[in-house]
Formats: sequence, structure tokens, C-alpha cells
Amino acid sequence: MNPSIIQNFLINGPIGKLEVTLGEPEPVPKGIAIIAHPHPLHGGTMNNKIIHTLFTTLLELEFITAKFNFRGVGKSEGVFDNGIGEIEDVITVTQTIRNQFNNHLTDLPLLLAGFSFGGAIQLHAAERLNPEYLILVAPSVVNLNAPAVPETTQCALIIQGDKDNIVLPDALLAWATPKSQPIVFIPGAEHFFHGKLAILKQVILKAFTRQI
Repeated sequence: MNPSIIQNFLINGPIGKLEVTLGEPEPVPKGIAIIAHPHPLHGGTMNNKIIHTLFTTLLELEFITAKFNFRGVGKSEGVFDNGIGEIEDVITVTQTIRNQFNNHLTDLPLLLAGFSFGGAIQLHAAERLNPEYLILVAPSVVNLNAPAVPETTQCALIIQGDKDNIVLPDALLAWATPKSQPIVFIPGAEHFFHGKLAILKQVILKAFTRQI
């Protein structure tokens, strides 16, 4: 993996400061990636192991990569807002990082990634941000009434464990069926992908090494 620069800082969010960790690849970046973590009321933070896997994998793919804590988590100010405010948090983080880098680089492709609650939030945010790429790991599409992948998204990678008892595979398939949205199933994986993180990483690397 190429060396990276990692920074931790606070940005101005919709209702207070938001805590962000940003990684910059050493080579010329291929895009900007924003990662959203699982449910704040169930212990979800940007230090979640799947979020960490997404962060390091996207850096390896040479994306400028940001993960952040939703409002009310870690050093981020505010309180949980049932997904409504959390969509605004994603929009704000994305715009801030884009403004930081698109001043001296041509407009970079946007990738939105998320796990569980964060995956569903990214589908809502995608309606407004029109990302070129999406990576959604076990997105909780039912609980948050998530929309379909935008027509403008060039590549949407949706990864699901077939033993998940939190985001049920049948529920995700029911969401995906109207648009024939492909899903990659990892056999034997449950919601938190215990023992399957290396496979999760390889699935992402193979999909996006072909795309970018």
C-alpha cells in the first residue's frame, strides 16, 4: 500500500462541529470517498471495524478518503436526529472535503460508502450528491426507507452477508428487485462480517480496480 497522510480535525456541521478523519493517498488521487458509520444509538462510530476496512481499502485504491462521526457521536456535537440530520451531516462533510481539494485538482469523482445505517443514509444523500460510485455494506434499506441507487451512478457495489440477522437478506433483495440491482453475497458472513473482513476488502478491490 502506498503511504498516506492521515489527519483528524473538526469541521463546521449543520448544528455544530463534526469530527472527521481524512486520509490522502501519496499518488495523484482518483476520487473523493466519504464513509458513513452504523447506527449511533447502537454503538456505531467511525472506529467501527467495517468502517476502518472501507477507509484503508479506499486509500489503497488512491481515493482521498474521509470518515466522520455523525452528530452526537465522539467529538461531534448535537444529538441523534433519526436519519434526517445525519443525511445533512453527509452533505456537509462531502461539500467541505470537495471544496478543500477541488480548488487545486480538477473535479474528482465522488464515492459514497457506508455500512448498515450509514449505507442507507448514503442512498438518501446520493439523491442530492449524484456520486459516480457507491459502496454499501449491509445497508439497512427497510428501516430508513432508502431510495434506489441513482440512475447517474456509474457503479454501485452492494455487499451482504447471507447469515445477516439484522439486515435480512430477503429484505435487501426485495429492495433491489424493482431495479434488478445486483448484490454480492458473502457466504457465511453475518452483519458484522466476523472473520470475513479480508474477503470484504478483496471484493471491493477487485470491483474498483476495474472501474477506476
